[in-house]
Amino acid sequence: MAAPTVPVPEPHGAFARFFRSEAAGSVLLLAATATALAWANSPWAGSYADLLHAHLGVSWHGSVHALSLHHWVNDGLMAVFFFVVGLEIKRELVVGQLSSLRSAVLPVAAALGGLLVPAALYLVLNAGGPGARGWGIPMATDIAFALGVLALLGPRVPLGLKVFLTALAIVDDLGAVFVISVFYTDQIHLLPLLVAGGLAGLLFLLARLKVRGIAVYVPLSLAVWMATLLSGVHATVAGVVLAMIVPVRARIEPGRFLGAVRQRLSELEGAQLSRESMVSDKAQLASIEELHDAAARFLPAGIALEHALHPWTAYCILPLFALFNAGVDLGGEAASLLSSPVSLGIIVGLFVGKQLGITLASWVAIRAGAADLPEGVTLGQVWGASVLAGIGFTMSIFVGGLAFVDPALVAAAKVGILLASALAGILGYASLRLVLRRA
Repeated sequence: MAAPTVPVPEPHGAFARFFRSEAAGSVLLLAATATALAWANSPWAGSYADLLHAHLGVSWHGSVHALSLHHWVNDGLMAVFFFVVGLEIKRELVVGQLSSLRSAVLPVAAALGGLLVPAALYLVLNAGGPGARGWGIPMATDIAFALGVLALLGPRVPLGLKVFLTALAIVDDLGAVFVISVFYTDQIHLLPLLVAGGLAGLLFLLARLKVRGIAVYVPLSLAVWMATLLSGVHATVAGVVLAMIVPVRARIEPGRFLGAVRQRLSELEGAQLSRESMVSDKAQLASIEELHDAAARFLPAGIALEHALHPWTAYCILPLFALFNAGVDLGGEAASLLSSPVSLGIIVGLFVGKQLGITLASWVAIRAGAADLPEGVTLGQVWGASVLAGIGFTMSIFVGGLAFVDPALVAAAKVGILLASALAGILGYASLRLVLRRA
């Protein structure tokens, strides 16, 4: 008699869920972008501006503390997005593609090339001009859009290429966080920064002491965010700092977890178990609760939070960010905005610089023997992925808002980002389709 077929778990299940979440969210991101552009250039453009500048806050003893909705989205909700980015970075550093030197060399080298070359090309066109401060804009990669386009190519895309592009984008995000915290922080207030550091240290200590309870961590995390905001460092950096504190390893050893599971399952299998029997049988209820507790302690907090927050960032926070930031009033000035050195520098940086930097750095790392291509991946496919990495969008718009105060420079930056991202998305899809067909 043939042995029963045992279903084989899907490989890289966590990565597959992450990929699907980012890919599906890119559709909403695109819809929000189109809505913002149409709204800002419609007869109702005034209501769009009113929405951005509407204030929300609290009144306390005669003092009003409020931020515009635009600020709440960019400084508040985006801190949650950067918290998830920080969780991704820590996961990759501890247990993922960046956890071993050999596997990390290729995506790190590629990301460095994709950071430095675009910034250099931008500065060639803007050095000494009013737009020189925007050199960080073309360094960014929008992982949601890049993976969304990659998903359109279906199962023909090797898993190694998806993992490579994701790891590259995560290193890219780490570079963007560094640039934001160091180069786009104009004035630092020491006392709030020390308070933020002290509270973050307290959270680290509580996590190491295995203190549990959302009532402890949420208020302290909000306090870290507020102190960071008051310090002058961009508040989204607090999200990354907090993510570095969250453990990405299980709180109990595998043997202890398996022992608890076996014992409690044995007890439940010997009981008269039904869908409602645990309501009246306290022993059954205790066994089920201990199973739940063992699973909760064995599932790393970082992974659980990442899975819980990904849908919120993909389907809510990033589309809201696009809605509040992608609206550019062209007003018949599209041609002049496109001819601006800022816009041209971003287009050249994102579309040309990403390709040159990523592909050349990858080739050098492989030729030097320091790195290997992932299984089933060719250098041509790496080049196709480098075109997709030119989709800067969310991160580029975010950095652009920090780099410039002049509305004309902000508008030129947004036009350049949108055009470069569209070119990278369309031609990246076409080039990868061609390369994969040949493979």
